[in-house]
Amino acid sequence: MIGGLRARITRTVLWIVVILVAAWLIAPTLVVLPLSFTDRASFVFPPEGWSLRWYENLIADPGWLTSLWASIRIALVVMVLAVVLGTAAAFGIARLPKRAAAVFQLLLLSPLLAPQIVTAVAVFAVFIRWGLNGTEQGFVLAHLMLAVPYVVVTVTAGLERYDRRLDQAAESLGASPPRRFFDITVPSLAPSIIIGGVFAFVTSFEETVIAIYIQSPSMRTLPVQMYDSVTVDIDPTIAAVSSIVLAVTTAALLIPLLGGSSRRVRRRNA
Repeated sequence: MIGGLRARITRTVLWIVVILVAAWLIAPTLVVLPLSFTDRASFVFPPEGWSLRWYENLIADPGWLTSLWASIRIALVVMVLAVVLGTAAAFGIARLPKRAAAVFQLLLLSPLLAPQIVTAVAVFAVFIRWGLNGTEQGFVLAHLMLAVPYVVVTVTAGLERYDRRLDQAAESLGASPPRRFFDITVPSLAPSIIIGGVFAFVTSFEETVIAIYIQSPSMRTLPVQMYDSVTVDIDPTIAAVSSIVLAVTTAALLIPLLGGSSRRVRRRNA
């Protein structure tokens, strides 16, 4: 009886701590939402009046729309390529001896370990020689370098839980290697692959430092446009854009979680 009461008190305290920490982390971000609906041409919190003028300004400004579409387009390409390359790399690492696998995994994760400004300078110097600065291909290659490690991590974690007896059973039934891979392995690892793809999309969509270095007047992503807006002329349009970015990234992160929850509910009901 006493032990159960202590366990309930401990869980309650932990939930309170989690809620307080989450509120402390999220609250500054949520301040952006009401600011995007202000009717003033300056940042006043809480807003004294409400208006959609800054969202209208966002839609009417071709610079914002062009950069938003460029970010979405690049992020989608990066997501697809990162899933293919990262999944293949994870399968290769899984078949190596433990020491060699650890070394290669560390090498693949190195872009995330180095300071991003150092990576940006290196990418800028290389892309000048290759003629990729200010091109969409350059953005895709640069963002791939940051996105692939996330796919490698998530797929590697999925492979550690993968039951290889499924492959043996399929092989005993006469399934060819490609059929085993696409009919058994990929569906089993789908949650890990999807999560890795989501992280790759968000990483590309929000990347700023490298994008500032390799941008051009005709090719810039949304984070670069936001940075220029903040440094040149601050108006609440940046709050409207930030709200859209917050909504897109939150949806990208929540959709796989909601999909996994619905699948678990269907399995329990079945």
